[in-house]
Amino acid sequence: ESAALKNFIDLPNMTSSHKDGLYEVTDIIGESAIIRDLRQKLVRISKASASVLIYGETGSGKELVAQSIHSGSSRRGEMFVSQNCAAIPHTLLESIFFGTTKGSYTGAENKPGLLEIASGGTLFLDELNSMDLSMQAKLLRALEEKKVTRIGSHEPKKFDVRIIAAVNEHPKVCIDRQLMGPALFYRLSSVQIRVPALRERAE
Repeated sequence: ESAALKNFIDLPNMTSSHKDGLYEVTDIIGESAIIRDLRQKLVRISKASASVLIYGETGSGKELVAQSIHSGSSRRGEMFVSQNCAAIPHTLLESIFFGTTKGSYTGAENKPGLLEIASGGTLFLDELNSMDLSMQAKLLRALEEKKVTRIGSHEPKKFDVRIIAAVNEHPKVCIDRQLMGPALFYRLSSVQIRVPALRERAE
C-alpha cells in the first residue's frame, strides 16, 4: 500500500495542483441564454467565499466551471487542487486527504494531505458521490473544525480552503440513493450550480 500511495499522489488523473494556466469564465463558450446565465452566475459566485456544489452529467464541463470560479476569486494567486474522488481506492482516501506521518504504517512518510496542500486556495472534489459515507463524515468533521490531523499524528493543523464539489447526478438523487450524506450536502451546497448537458447547448 505504501508504494501504491507514493505513486498514487502523482498520477495525472488523480490529483492535480496548479496556480497558473487555469480556465476563466471567458473560456466558457456559447451564446445561448443558458450559457450566458451560467457565465453571469459564475462571476457573482467567484467573488463570494461560500462552498459550491456543481452538478451535471459527465463531460458537461464541471471542472472548467470550478477553475473559472477559482480564477475569478480572491484566492486566484493560490493553489487550485483538483481531486477525482472516483479514481482513488477507498483504503487510500484518508491518507490522501489528511496526510501521513513517518512510521504511521510500513513505508509511510511525512506527507501533507490535500487539505493542507490546498490551504489558502481552492480544493475541487470531483465525483464526490463516489466517496464512501464514512469518509464523507470524516471530511465533514475536518471542514467544520478547519483542522486536519495527519494519520499517525496527534497534532491538528489548521487549514483554510474553499471547497468546490461536483456530482454527476442531481444532488437529491445522490442523497436518496445514499451516495452523499445529507450533513455534507448541506455543508457544501451554500451555492448550487447546474451545468447544462451538451445536448442542451448544441450551438
